Amino acid sequence: MAIRKFDHPFIEYGKKTEQSYKTMKEAGEHLPGGVTANIKHFAPYPIVMKKAKGAWVEDVDGNQYVDYLMAYGSLALGHGSSLVKEAIVQQIDQDGTNLFGTPHQMEVDFAKKVKEHYPSMEKMRFTNSGTEATLLAVRLATAYTGKSKIAKFEGHYHGGYNEVLYSINPPINEAGQEDRPNPVPESAGLNSFGDDAPLILPFNQIEATEKLIKEHATELAAVMIEPVQGGFIPAEHSFIKKLREITERYGILLIFDEVKTGFRVALGGGQERYEVTPDITTLGKVVGGGFPIGVVGGKDDILNISRPKTTGDVFDAGQSKTSTAKDILFHSGTYNGHPTILAAGLATIKHLEKDFHRVITNTEILKDKIEEIGEKTGVPLKAVGVGSIFSVVCTQESKIRHYRDLQRTDLNLRKEIDFELLQEGIYTKPLNRYSVSTAHGQKEIDKTVDAYEKVLKQRMRRRGMS
Repeated sequence: MAIRKFDHPFIEYGKKTEQSYKTMKEAGEHLPGGVTANIKHFAPYPIVMKKAKGAWVEDVDGNQYVDYLMAYGSLALGHGSSLVKEAIVQQIDQDGTNLFGTPHQMEVDFAKKVKEHYPSMEKMRFTNSGTEATLLAVRLATAYTGKSKIAKFEGHYHGGYNEVLYSINPPINEAGQEDRPNPVPESAGLNSFGDDAPLILPFNQIEATEKLIKEHATELAAVMIEPVQGGFIPAEHSFIKKLREITERYGILLIFDEVKTGFRVALGGGQERYEVTPDITTLGKVVGGGFPIGVVGGKDDILNISRPKTTGDVFDAGQSKTSTAKDILFHSGTYNGHPTILAAGLATIKHLEKDFHRVITNTEILKDKIEEIGEKTGVPLKAVGVGSIFSVVCTQESKIRHYRDLQRTDLNLRKEIDFELLQEGIYTKPLNRYSVSTAHGQKEIDKTVDAYEKVLKQRMRRRGMS
C-alpha cells in the first residue's frame, strides 16, 4: 500500500510511519475519524503506539521515542511503573476484588493523603475523569450560591461539556476585544444555549477581569481558572492574589481547576505555588496513576450540600412521599472511588513525595538546554512552564502571558520542529506541552538535547542555503 505524498516536513513522517497510516485507515472504518477521542488525532494522521516502558514508547512500525506526552501528563511515574503494578496487585489480592460498589477503607486513606497536600479540600468526592470533576464543581457552585452563570478565562480548558466548552482556542477574528473577550463556541451543538454561555475573562489582566466580574457579580456563581493556563502559562502572583480578593468581595466562588497542575507545578499544585486558598479544587490525571479519576474538594459547607439524607436520593423519588431529592445536590457513579485506581494513585503520590525535587531539577535542565540550542542556532525558542510541565514556544518576545500572546507566536515553526523531532525519536503530540516523569533521566535528557541540536542545526543550514 502506497503512502500518501506529503509536503515537508511530512515526507519522512509518511515513510517512517507507514503501518500507523494503515492502522488508522482501518480504524476509520469503525471509529469516527479513526479515534476514540478527538484529542488523539493530529494531521496528517496520528502515530499508533504498540507498547511502552518507563519514559519510552514504541509504535506499530517499531520506532522508539522518548515520550513527553505521558498520556497528557497523567503518567508522573512513567509507563508501566512497578510501584503502580505492585499497588494494584496488592489491592486486589488483599480485598479479593477490584470493585466493591460500597464504601471501603481506601477511599478514606486516599482522601487523607490528598488533604496533606491540598488542605483547602476539607471534604471531597471522587469522579471518573477531570471533566466529571469540573462538571461537579460547577454544579456545586450553582447549588451553593443559587446563581447560574459561570466565568472562565480565554484559553483555559475545563472539559468537554456545554457550560465550559467556549473560547479555548478561538479564532482571533471572532474572539472580540482583548479586554472583553467573546464567548466563542468550540463545538457544534452549543449555539442553542445562547445566554447560558459562560462569561469569558482575560487571563493575567486583572483590571479588565475585575471590571467584567463587577458587571456580572449578581449572576456569577463561580470563576473557574487553570492557575497555570494549559499547564504551562503561569498566572502572575499579583493577578491570582487579586482575583481571590475580588471573588470574595462579591460572594463568588473561586474554582481552581488543577487537573493538569495538581502534583505537577508543585506537589500542592497551583494553590501551593501561589499561596491562595480556592473555594473548590478539581484534580485528575496524576492522582490516578495512569487510570481514570477525578477529585472534587473544597470547603466543608460547600461539599456537604451533596451529603445524602435518609429520603433524599434521586433513586428514592417516587418511592416515598417525603423524598427531598430535589433539595440535595445529586452526585453518583458506579466507579467513583474505584479501589484499584485509588491504590494506583496512592502509590504514585507517595513516590512523588520522595522524588519530586529530582523531576523538577531534570525539567529545568532540559528547558535551559533547549533554550541554549535555540539561541546558538538562531531559532527563536522559549521553554515556558513551571514544575514538571512546559511547552516550547517559538517567539522572540520576552514573556507569554495569555492565549493571545501564544497565538502571536510562530505555531507553524513549532509544528515543523515537532515533526522533525519525531524523526529523531522524540515524541509529543505536535504543538502539545511536555510532561516530565520520574522515569526521565540523564539518558533521555541527553537524547532529547541531541535531537534538538540536530534538528535546529539542520534548519540553520537550510536557511543559509536559501
